[in-house]
Amino acid sequence: MGFLLLFITSVLFLYLAGAYIFSHITVNKEDNQPEEMPIYISTNGMHTDLIFPIKTEEINWSKEIKYSQTSSKDSIQNYISIGWGDRGFFLDVPDWDHVKVSVAFKAAFGLSTTAIHTTYLKSIEDEKDYKKIMISKDQYKRLIKYIQQYFKRDEKGNLINIITSNTYGENDSFYEAKGTYQLFFTCNTWVNSALKNAGLKACLWTPFQQGIFNQYK
Repeated sequence: MGFLLLFITSVLFLYLAGAYIFSHITVNKEDNQPEEMPIYISTNGMHTDLIFPIKTEEINWSKEIKYSQTSSKDSIQNYISIGWGDRGFFLDVPDWDHVKVSVAFKAAFGLSTTAIHTTYLKSIEDEKDYKKIMISKDQYKRLIKYIQQYFKRDEKGNLINIITSNTYGENDSFYEAKGTYQLFFTCNTWVNSALKNAGLKACLWTPFQQGIFNQYK
């Protein structure tokens, strides 16, 4: 029993130490890109989302992420928030005070499926939970490509909306996603990887949101 406890403690220490060290190593910043448009990263304290203008010349997100698939069906919106993560956490955990051991275990070891959570926003209000990042149109195209490859689609090529009453508000919806959530590739790792792929400042690796936001102080 003592050996098992020591092993678990050692693994946890190495995981947290690695997260701290690698999250402080900055990679992939392209200094020669023009600042042509804003995007945002946001956090609820644990989970990071990417936020974009709904419609630009590169994409109109509402063409595939339908307003009609939110409970409000409100089309008077300006931004869309997009995040990827474990389906069990998204749909079965109302808040961090009610995390189920079974859900956490499956998520940690890649035993669950994943989903993409989207939320329409009228404005960006709480500045402490949001960070504005100026990017080029080329970088935005790379972000779009990264995100789109994680959506599962039906035989007609449409996004697969998850019908559920467990939404967080009136303007959000869930979609079936590709990829496996686990200890070394979390919702925050997904966002960090998106920033990497776009040539934006990112951590070498991070499972936590603090690493990402420390890059954009």
